[in-house]
Amino acid sequence: MSKTSGKRFSIGVDYGTNSVRALVVDVDNGKELGTHVYNYPSGKAGILLDPKDPNLARQNPADYISGFLVSVAAAVKRAGKEKGFRPDRVVGIGIDTTGSTPIPVDRKGVPLAMTAKFKRNLNAHAWLWKDHTGHEEAAKITEIARKSGVPYLAKCGMTYSSEWFWSKVWHCRNVAPDVFKAAYSWVEACDFVPGYITGNTDPLKMARGVCAAGHKAMYNEEWGGLPSVSFLKKLSPDLAKLRSRLYRKALASDQVAGRLVPAVARKVGLPAGIPVAVGAFDAHYGAVGSGVKPGTLVKIIGTSTCDMMVSSLGRKLKDIPGVCGIVPGSIVPGMYGLEAGQSAVGDIFNWFVNSLCPPQYSKGDPHVNLSRAAAKLKPGESGLLALDWNNGNRTILVDPLLTGLLIGQTLHTSAPEVYRALIEATAFGALTIINRFEEYGVKVKEVVTCGGIAEKNALLMQIYADVFNRSMKISRSPQACALGAAIFGAVAGGVYNDTGSAQKRMAGVKSKVYKPNKAHARAYAELYAMYKDMHDAFGTPRFRGKLNGAMKKLIGIRDRARKG
Repeated sequence: MSKTSGKRFSIGVDYGTNSVRALVVDVDNGKELGTHVYNYPSGKAGILLDPKDPNLARQNPADYISGFLVSVAAAVKRAGKEKGFRPDRVVGIGIDTTGSTPIPVDRKGVPLAMTAKFKRNLNAHAWLWKDHTGHEEAAKITEIARKSGVPYLAKCGMTYSSEWFWSKVWHCRNVAPDVFKAAYSWVEACDFVPGYITGNTDPLKMARGVCAAGHKAMYNEEWGGLPSVSFLKKLSPDLAKLRSRLYRKALASDQVAGRLVPAVARKVGLPAGIPVAVGAFDAHYGAVGSGVKPGTLVKIIGTSTCDMMVSSLGRKLKDIPGVCGIVPGSIVPGMYGLEAGQSAVGDIFNWFVNSLCPPQYSKGDPHVNLSRAAAKLKPGESGLLALDWNNGNRTILVDPLLTGLLIGQTLHTSAPEVYRALIEATAFGALTIINRFEEYGVKVKEVVTCGGIAEKNALLMQIYADVFNRSMKISRSPQACALGAAIFGAVAGGVYNDTGSAQKRMAGVKSKVYKPNKAHARAYAELYAMYKDMHDAFGTPRFRGKLNGAMKKLIGIRDRARKG
């Protein structure tokens, strides 16, 4: 028998904010054989927007279907050029998407946006994760849950978010009752795609993932699944009626959602009947593809960030204020999954480049030009300090109405100085999350990153290492989310009995490690103390300190840095 004749493969399909990526992987060693990226054709960079409402962000669910067909077919075709690959040796498929991205569907599970009546109605499309139109509803959910004494907020940071399931569905009920009435049910994108390709589109029978349910819909088996009818009735009688048309049981991603149907299989060049894993969110799969384990924080750094950790189910965890969920089985089956993150990171850098970058840095890649110039600066040398809330705050304040801030500007402030201050602000925001985990007993022993920014921006990685005062590693795969999906495809296909065994063979980190510069770490510790004062002053009602000396203190730090 040749070395290639017995090879087996899995496919991971990663639905991001702007595109979908398919990846074909050797399940024995994680080797990546073929990949393809499909950019969503609808809207602006795949996002349906409303110029009258900056909080609105929707997507066309038809793009999810065409994205699967085009990206998987192309990835399989490219893998076919590699020795040993055969479509009939694909053992499983895993799928991740953004979230919470719920879709209103009819009784058969067809998205309303794919029907003639609602095709042009933005409220009938998928409500993308970054849609914040339900911020008032989110605040009411938090208020009513606290007054009612129910435990539903305990596992999601004590504050409900406008990015999550119930606030979006309730907002649809309030602003688009015709869409809400026409929707038999609502389905997360990460459940819709596996349901579509396996023919399990019936909303009452479709496999629903515990990742979306637990982190975004207040689902927990401790209180019997979804929030009770009596609680939902306090929000809206219509939400209470909807509950029976959703689901009773949510599943981890080591379970099989169904098998690839012939009609889809033919279009992508695969045999029918391939097992498809229960879906989950992209960041959770990115953590798996980066080798997450207890003590490891995985940062998925992109337009926003998600910070993922796991902890043994045998260990009692405290409820952690401000995190986006503590959910059994949501990342690695058999462990608690913990999620936090920032609503904007790469989006902040893109905003600056697209809106405020001077011409002398615009030729070629402005990010590269600004990073190169900013790398010449010492910590504190700019005299600037920023808050990273340009798209609100996801963790630990959970407030979409917070905004960005930059102080310390003078008539001599340069674009590279501002660019570096924005990077530093995102690092300070990330450190706030690390500190919150550790305050509640979840120790962060190492940080592993993945995503395009981690791969491309050495300045950001070094600043993060200095601010965290911890070494920073990078996932071996630049496509960690798709790799995580492929890992679950391998588990669903029966190659591995558990996720940890698959990770050991298929995941890993690069040899490059960013280690903290001790002098820089000390300088950033001083700046972080000021950041935390601003964070609490502008983000909480409890701040009792003073900010009147902040500008002069920044000037003092600036002068010391420039004098060495």
